[in-house]
Amino acid sequence: MSRSDDTLMLANVSRRGLLKGMAGASALLLAARWDTGLANEQAQFGAGAMPGGWIDNPNVFIHIDADGVVTFINNRAEMGQGIRTSLAMVAADELGADWDHVRVEQAPANQEKYGNQNTDGSRSMRHWYQPIRRAGAAARLMLEQAAANQWGVSASEVRSDVHKVVHPATGRELGFGELAEAARELDVPGRNALVLKSDSELRFIGKESGLVNGELKSAYPKAVDGEDIVSGEAVFGADVDLEGTLYAVIARPPVYGAGITSVEDSEALKVPGVQKVIRIETANQPAAFNPLGGVAVVASDTWAAMEGRRALKVEWDLAVAGDNADYTSKDYRESLEKAAQSPGKVIRQSGNVDAALNDAANRVSATYYMPHMAQAPMEPPVAVVRVKDGKAEAWAPVQNPKATRDGVAAILGMDAENVTVNQTLLGGGFGRKSKPDFVSEAARIAKEFEGVPIKLQWSREDDVQHAYYHAVSVDYLEAGLDSEGKATGWLHRTLSPSIASLFAPDPKHKGAFELGMGFNTMPFSIPSIRLENPPAPAHVRIGWFRSVYNLPHAWAIQSFAHEMAEAAGKDHRDYVLDLLGPGREVHNLTVGDGWNYGEDPDTYPIDVARMRRVIERATEEAGWGKDTPKGRGLGLAFHHSFVSYTAIVFDVEVSDGGELTIHRADIAFDCGPQANPERIRAQMEGACVMGIGIALKSEVTFEDGVAQQSNFDRYLLPRMPDAPKVVKVHLIDNPDDAMGGVGEPGLPPVAPALCNAIYAATGKRIRRLPVADQLSG
Repeated sequence: MSRSDDTLMLANVSRRGLLKGMAGASALLLAARWDTGLANEQAQFGAGAMPGGWIDNPNVFIHIDADGVVTFINNRAEMGQGIRTSLAMVAADELGADWDHVRVEQAPANQEKYGNQNTDGSRSMRHWYQPIRRAGAAARLMLEQAAANQWGVSASEVRSDVHKVVHPATGRELGFGELAEAARELDVPGRNALVLKSDSELRFIGKESGLVNGELKSAYPKAVDGEDIVSGEAVFGADVDLEGTLYAVIARPPVYGAGITSVEDSEALKVPGVQKVIRIETANQPAAFNPLGGVAVVASDTWAAMEGRRALKVEWDLAVAGDNADYTSKDYRESLEKAAQSPGKVIRQSGNVDAALNDAANRVSATYYMPHMAQAPMEPPVAVVRVKDGKAEAWAPVQNPKATRDGVAAILGMDAENVTVNQTLLGGGFGRKSKPDFVSEAARIAKEFEGVPIKLQWSREDDVQHAYYHAVSVDYLEAGLDSEGKATGWLHRTLSPSIASLFAPDPKHKGAFELGMGFNTMPFSIPSIRLENPPAPAHVRIGWFRSVYNLPHAWAIQSFAHEMAEAAGKDHRDYVLDLLGPGREVHNLTVGDGWNYGEDPDTYPIDVARMRRVIERATEEAGWGKDTPKGRGLGLAFHHSFVSYTAIVFDVEVSDGGELTIHRADIAFDCGPQANPERIRAQMEGACVMGIGIALKSEVTFEDGVAQQSNFDRYLLPRMPDAPKVVKVHLIDNPDDAMGGVGEPGLPPVAPALCNAIYAATGKRIRRLPVADQLSG
């Protein structure tokens, strides 16, 4: 996994950027001068190609005080995935720090200093693993050199131990705190001089907990926020309360793009505690991350603000919303299903699909539907903003600090340098909090109250009815099978509104990054393939939702592959392994994918052998092929996303009355090298439960442009009885491959695997999500 000869890459940061980043160091930190002999190159892929790139300056991320406390500055959003612990663990392991003396602080929004801070796309560890290791290694070498200087010996004669540097020949030792001041005077070693620790020297990275002589031994550090979270001491966005705070809520247009005809606020102003009612301009379409507009009520507490909002009488101008005011889910679905029967924009083509289908011994076809969904994090959007003396400061649970800072600056008409964004813990994100419209709303209100902190709180109803929704999708597939059931032709048409509609006139077609999420990268080895993308207009805000368009693509492809196996009379596992063909590497450009999650396609090809391996592992662990009683069955699905590989097998039982019991889930996962296996397992378990909710329960529908769900009584999430009785995660460690993503790849195969298992148990084919009451009929 980690080798002492790891490639040491150049950061794509300017010398000026490095020097600016160093300028903020205090006297007892590891400040230093960088080797300027290394030229910077503009990266085309990976972390270097992200806005802000990456930084590996130890002065930016590692602070050592005289008392020996090591403070790691975390630049990624913590929303339950454990990245504050995992990145600090990487730095501490390479540095040699004692975990009991490690503290973690959250970086404010400052992309120039901290590199890219946008936490999405399952990039945090795969993009920051090597830079943070290099920062730890550079700091370690500086401490060793400082000790060698003090003892008057060569640096080659000393070595670092846990939280100290020792001179083996004489037994002398100095703690990190004793060396920090001297180390800050040294030049930071050039990257080519760094030697990362070998696997045998690592204490945390790649290690798992286990039983030793019957006693549980933790081989990895405990979560830095764990005790604070369970004790209620952790600070999430909703926990920020500054002295003198006023509280606000907003009545937003019920239809995307609607305006305000009139506002009658006299009754609202009579509510005790209500101080002011403010009209907020309607956002132009496309709205991007701008506030939707509406009417804000500001009060001495949140309850008063909500009561004031309830007393408002607002007449909404629906005419300016255009077609959005007519948006109805049932009609929209029917229109997409009709469009799916006609040719669309060709995305990928090989062979002669029409001939293959016409000449087939058996033709199989199906249409699959996935509805809108809201991210619905347990902590709804919330933000505190204070505007004073030409500057603004915000506290918010955001995934994208840079966009937050820029949005607040734009709303207030000031330079971004005058805006400070403090990133709190996130009570869930799932993509919702990468869109910081709620912080801009708070800034717009705070503009009216100079020097007064304004806390804007979204309710659950606000969150569900004004989300950036996961795109509704319709996928039509048709396959031709020969007399032996082997696939000869594959036609797939996918229709969904595009996220690009948020930022520019609606393209009505998916973008390259959306199609690259499992659609044109479909890895089956079939002689004739045609993939098409008919148009689908957007009528609501479409946004990132965990795993994004991998969800509908995996749902359709993995369900249809099972239908093909049934039509061929073949075992599902054996059939899909045959569809995949022999182990080989598929270059993304050969299937029309120029995106590849932003990664180098030479480093991250589609590796069919790795896909086969997770399928074989999951089915083996699940006991694939075993006899099952009536009403019980196994279902398989798999998917490649975020440059990682996942397969899952569900063991389910369906009673005569349609009650579903999930006995077991076996998940095989390959993300290449594993930095923190414990967190990987937790992500897979969480994805499994979330995916069950997507399959069984979650749906947002619209009538005349208005969301029909508002709280968890109608927007349903999985409950404890819905979870599998047993979840087993089987990690496949590929230490010599490039590191893949973890946070999102576990989700796409869950829904199709579950529905395939339902078919195996009942013979009922599910083609519309959520399953809901389809089992009871």
